Amino acid sequence: MLATLELMQEAALPHRLGAVLPRWLREVPLYQRAEGLPQPPGEAVTLADLHRLPLITKEDIRRDFPRNFLRAGMELDALLAEDLVELEHTSGTSEERTPLLLGRGWWAEQEARALRLNPLVAAVLDEFPNARRVTVNSPVCSGDICYTGVPSRADRVVGDALFVSLSRYPFLWSEGELARMAAEAADWHPQFLDVDPVYGVVFALYCERRGIRLPSLRFIVASYEFVSVAHRRILERAFGVPVFNLYGSTETGHLLMEVGRGEMRPSLETAALEALNTDARGVSELAVTTLTNDFMPLIRYRIGDLVERRERPYYTSYIVHGRAKDAFAASDGQRVTTWQIDQCLAGLRGVAHYQLCERASGEWLLRFVADLAAPGAAEIEAWRGRVAELLGIGSKLAVEQVDLLSPESSGKFRLGYPQPGGR
Repeated sequence: MLATLELMQEAALPHRLGAVLPRWLREVPLYQRAEGLPQPPGEAVTLADLHRLPLITKEDIRRDFPRNFLRAGMELDALLAEDLVELEHTSGTSEERTPLLLGRGWWAEQEARALRLNPLVAAVLDEFPNARRVTVNSPVCSGDICYTGVPSRADRVVGDALFVSLSRYPFLWSEGELARMAAEAADWHPQFLDVDPVYGVVFALYCERRGIRLPSLRFIVASYEFVSVAHRRILERAFGVPVFNLYGSTETGHLLMEVGRGEMRPSLETAALEALNTDARGVSELAVTTLTNDFMPLIRYRIGDLVERRERPYYTSYIVHGRAKDAFAASDGQRVTTWQIDQCLAGLRGVAHYQLCERASGEWLLRFVADLAAPGAAEIEAWRGRVAELLGIGSKLAVEQVDLLSPESSGKFRLGYPQPGGR
């Protein structure tokens, strides 16, 4: 059998686990009562061994933080004073913000590793070792930069990245604000854009209306939240470069990188991924064991997202289905994910953003913001019919065009709002 790089990395995973897990179970207070892993340190740890350990959640991270991670002799103040760690927080979109202890520079290392899983991206980064990026996202979402008021352009430059957005309400950006963002982006000559999809699309539509192009641009990375087929279509149309989905979280680092249309490969040096409680449609809950953050290792961390794992002859790929809390229950009780709802937009034009809301009354509302040209009545009815059929709700679904959608307090946008307790 051909030994691809992916197969060799998968084969090495038990040895990577064996190099760190026995020590973490012995030394980290959060795990010291865990049962399992009888192997001496350094010996290979199989996935069956890993599965004997309990799962953890954000609540376990928050409980007694940071003492639950600091080993004997470690003091947080001393680690910060020596500049060994960064104290960060999750965005808090799906539940309350969670404190995190990350090794200095750890986040950037995980991102660089994941980006290079994509051959086109890797070639650009080889050609431009100091590739410039423009970041268009919510200021609340970024762990690299934090500001209040109106900072100067110089204040918003971090290394090779320029942060251009100053507000977490993209639908309220004025023409003047968008003009400033576009002028700064053009002057920066970026090789790629790093965008939250909703923020990036508002910016892209402005650039398209004004005929603004970024000649140096080679690709777009979309992360921070779920990437809709509508977002991808508009970003690629406006800027003429491919869009790649980069998936991860602040606490785990970047876990999956898109290498082809919808196909995402795991960053096997960063983490071991488990697909749990797989449903009839092949969708699983994702659990993550991080391998590189020695200050706050996460063992079998239930990240709260849904994935579809696809085992190929020479590698394993994934489809990200969105947050578990954003999934709906169809009339027959089956789970319907954000990705499955989003596929109803495939091939339909005229929608830039949307949110699906389940009402306590049993009625459903699909709200959307239009593209440069709004969809016609036939397109809206086709979309409504696909979503209604998927959920089994018939005529209970109404569709409404709106001028704007509101973000969560984190600055991120949810595509689905199921009724609490519906799943």
